[in-house]
Amino acid sequence: MSPLATGVTHLYRSLRPWLGVLGARRGRLWLGAALMLATLVSALGLLSLSGWFITATAVAALSLPVFFDVFAPGSGVRAFAVARTASRYLERLYNHDTVLRLLADLRGGVFARLVRLDARTLSRARAAQWLNRLTADIDTLDNLYLRLLAPPLVALAAILGFALFAMLFLPVAGWLLLVLLVPLWLVLTVGCAAWGWRASHRRVDRQEALRVRAVEQVEGLAELTAYGALETHLGHWRSEEQGLLDDQRLLGKRTAAANALTTLVIQLAAVGVLALGLAALSSAALSGAQMVMLTLGTLAVAEGLGGLPMAFTQLGATQRAAERLNAQTALTPERAGMTLQGGGAAPSLVYRDVGLCQGGRWVLRGVDLVLAPGQQIAVIGASGSGKSTLAQLAVRAFDPDIGDLRFDDHEIAELAPESLRARIGYLTQRSELFHDTLAANLRMGDPAASDAQLWAVLEQVDLREWAEALPQGLATWVGEQGRQLSGGQARRVALARVMLRNSPLVILDEPLSGLDAQTAQVVKKALSHWLAGRTALLLAHEPAALPACDSCWRLVPGAQGAALQPMS
Repeated sequence: MSPLATGVTHLYRSLRPWLGVLGARRGRLWLGAALMLATLVSALGLLSLSGWFITATAVAALSLPVFFDVFAPGSGVRAFAVARTASRYLERLYNHDTVLRLLADLRGGVFARLVRLDARTLSRARAAQWLNRLTADIDTLDNLYLRLLAPPLVALAAILGFALFAMLFLPVAGWLLLVLLVPLWLVLTVGCAAWGWRASHRRVDRQEALRVRAVEQVEGLAELTAYGALETHLGHWRSEEQGLLDDQRLLGKRTAAANALTTLVIQLAAVGVLALGLAALSSAALSGAQMVMLTLGTLAVAEGLGGLPMAFTQLGATQRAAERLNAQTALTPERAGMTLQGGGAAPSLVYRDVGLCQGGRWVLRGVDLVLAPGQQIAVIGASGSGKSTLAQLAVRAFDPDIGDLRFDDHEIAELAPESLRARIGYLTQRSELFHDTLAANLRMGDPAASDAQLWAVLEQVDLREWAEALPQGLATWVGEQGRQLSGGQARRVALARVMLRNSPLVILDEPLSGLDAQTAQVVKKALSHWLAGRTALLLAHEPAALPACDSCWRLVPGAQGAALQPMS
């Protein structure tokens, strides 16, 4: 197979899944293409008829008194002018609305697959990279219809249509247009795609690397400064930025060269048509008005070709974005499993010789822990010792590499994640709040909770008086990530949300983080009462940061992974 055929095959395989998504809205796409064609036909008609009308009027004025109907062509000029304006407006409005719908379809589908991935799969890339897939890569795919599919087809239809129209008046002029403009169309599509493929394909990865580097720079500024690595990191950043700028300059130059070629060929075609028209005029085979009409119409064809160089020099970027999204789609989601049956009785949670390896090292090894039904167990450990990993194993964020982890009489690895998590209330280390009202954030724990229940749970976490003092009460917006709240308030809102779930198994990771001593004592007392009868795994740095528990264990890091030791 030739390199060209191989490249076309690879391109089709990369874009095929996304072409299928476009096919779901094929009706809108065909209508959008029709509006593009109507706009281009109106432009051709306007310039061609205007040239004919002006020339015919001038010729008639120089002739003996003759009857000349100015109303029909004048009406035609006005009709084409109005049609061009209206179709252009409708085309832009309709096609951009279509593209936004398509992007919503793409983004929704990609996100739906993304949220089904387990934590181990997600850890293969950084959060900034996943975000880049969800935003920049999908945005790059908007070129697929708006610039890469419809415009070249419309431009080719305009070339063929106008060439056939020219043949009605001067066949040789029509053939000249075909000989010059069809190869130009191929150069602007296939040629520009091949010419800009490497640089645009590479640009997608470089943009992501630069974004990731920027996030690292901002989030790790203190650490980079403390370890004297700031200038080294900035050097890498500048190097990646320079590489991206070089690619963008190269693509800009090649697009400009293709635009210059377009202008040159269109001008040559117009001059050729004019020369052929003059020859036909001298032999009375063509009128002067028709000669001008064909010449100006040739110039109008450029409107359909003008956007092709920029679109097709970026084809490599579209293909690379599709490849990256295809690779993400191919990632294996969480395994399906058995659905838990039965009521909400407190379950047992048992770790038997559990081990987990991440990044080539053991994070946990030989962990044995038994939580009997209704028992509260505390696990104490320093930051990074693996406490949160114990919790993530319990909610099946990922599965252990060795050992046995059981929920009641079932291996957790055999349970459907959704079914398992429906019976667990999990407070993570981060207080995940959303840019919505206080009530909406609380109701994520129980969508059916009444206002009375919300006020009751706020009282349990010592936030009722504060919430009642707010001008809008439960309707107060908490800001992105709860930025309108203090750290302690955000923590208690997140805790209240877990309490609203009323789950039989509760996992609380640093539940009193960010609270002052007095508030912590109030919340401890409320938690002790609320946890009665529930199975609970409580995680903290020190026992004093947790309510009273039935037993307490310390997670001790080791060369072969962290292990649990009982505390006296």
